[in-house]
Amino acid sequence: MVAKPTAEAVWQKILNGKVPGLKQFRQVYRLLPGDKRCKNCYVPLSGLTAPVMRLFGRRTYEKNPHFCNWCMWLGQVYPGGAEIELSILFADVRGSTELGETMSAAEFSHVMNQFYGAATKVLIRTDAFIDKLVGDEVIGLYIPGYAGRRHARKALVAAQRLGRAMGYGSPEGPWLPIGIGVHTGVAYVGTVQGTEGAVTDFTALGDNVNVTARLVNEAKPGEALISDATYNAAGLNLDHLERRQLSLKGRTEPVGVRVWTF
Repeated sequence: MVAKPTAEAVWQKILNGKVPGLKQFRQVYRLLPGDKRCKNCYVPLSGLTAPVMRLFGRRTYEKNPHFCNWCMWLGQVYPGGAEIELSILFADVRGSTELGETMSAAEFSHVMNQFYGAATKVLIRTDAFIDKLVGDEVIGLYIPGYAGRRHARKALVAAQRLGRAMGYGSPEGPWLPIGIGVHTGVAYVGTVQGTEGAVTDFTALGDNVNVTARLVNEAKPGEALISDATYNAAGLNLDHLERRQLSLKGRTEPVGVRVWTF
């Protein structure tokens, strides 16, 4: 009898782009007509055969519509997750409390939805999974199985594009001030759920997630703080950027960062 693989073993394969049978599915799906395809398995997500695929439960994944839900389906069969190295991006609106005091709740909601829309568009196009939209913050996960081996570089590209999307560098200036934190490291990635399975989510947990959250808190309006870990993993020559050593809450050792000003 063949032993059933552990949940962690399955998740390791999923998150590192080694989904069982992926090569065979790609060979079949690329033969089917379709306008838009999953970037991972090539299943049609729109076009002539997409309705047929939806009958079999294959549809866009809510964390990133450039991928299909099937590519995360095994994670639902095997609840849990695994520790992997990934890149994490936090984008935060600066002064949102003061901004909210100057307008009605409906007006503030409209502004925040514009921010969510602009930010998620950038993250999705750079192959991030949208972890959360929380208050005045957007969190993106760059997982190697989906963003590829150069996930750190894609996170930096996203940071630059986010600055442009907010209006930095334009003659008019930013329409909304933001700060960004980007960090690369090992975290637990997988599913979490509430009591009796009432709420299930896909997220990342661990110290390196907390480091990224601390970085974005330190970023001034118009800045992206890039950890040395991300800088080294990206392999880009950005030596012209300002360097800082930050003492982050809850950490005994300072964290080195490069400061990318939009």
